Amino acid sequence: MKLDYYPLGDTGIQLVFGTEISEETNHKIRMFADELAQHPINGVEEWVPAYTTLTIYYLPSKISYNTLKEKLEEMNEQQHGREAESASLVYIIPTYYGDEVGSDLEFVAEHNGLSQEEVISIHANKDYLIYMMGFVPGFPYLGGMSEEIATPRRENPRAEIEPGSVGIAGAQTGVYPLESPGGWQLIGQTPVKLYDPTSESPILLESGHYLRFVSVSKTEFLEIKEAIKRGDYVVETEEKKVGYHEVS
Repeated sequence: MKLDYYPLGDTGIQLVFGTEISEETNHKIRMFADELAQHPINGVEEWVPAYTTLTIYYLPSKISYNTLKEKLEEMNEQQHGREAESASLVYIIPTYYGDEVGSDLEFVAEHNGLSQEEVISIHANKDYLIYMMGFVPGFPYLGGMSEEIATPRRENPRAEIEPGSVGIAGAQTGVYPLESPGGWQLIGQTPVKLYDPTSESPILLESGHYLRFVSVSKTEFLEIKEAIKRGDYVVETEEKKVGYHEVS
């Protein structure tokens, strides 16, 4: 695949996988990151995937920029012409829509000329690609929401939004992992903790995988919430095969 390489300060190099935000681009980034994990380069400390880039941080005392760039170019050459497939996870996220936790659901429905039930049907049971993580710890940048329920942000953002709140802003949807201000239209809430600083793995989700909202009743929502408090709830996942063919 054709990549562009750019220095990022004196400890980073950014690989640019074109300009198109798509599942194929994301998959190429993920496959390259997997290659880095399977064949570590001495001096490389970490890498951060984004919509169309992969930023790699390294120790200049162990490897120079030019040497690292050469190794990355070799790694890229080795991937040419291969058909790549990998298994991604789909995180199943139970969500209670509407009522007091989704107070903007009615507005989203009216804005799009739909019923509230239609908004829920369109929003739920769809696999959203987690393009990257950021903004605040545990926040997923999701792709794939239908334009049928796209809705502008609120004119007056809320000062406080509860953790787990599910919202829509323009053509994006997402989940607030912790309490914060925000201007997204809130349509529901999940009891699942996307960010838990007391956990061995504080951040639940990972870029390159998928998230699926599943509508639950208020009773189910409260039962799951209690199970999470007791430590009895495990987020359900499914395996999803994804891949692409790289033409040399």
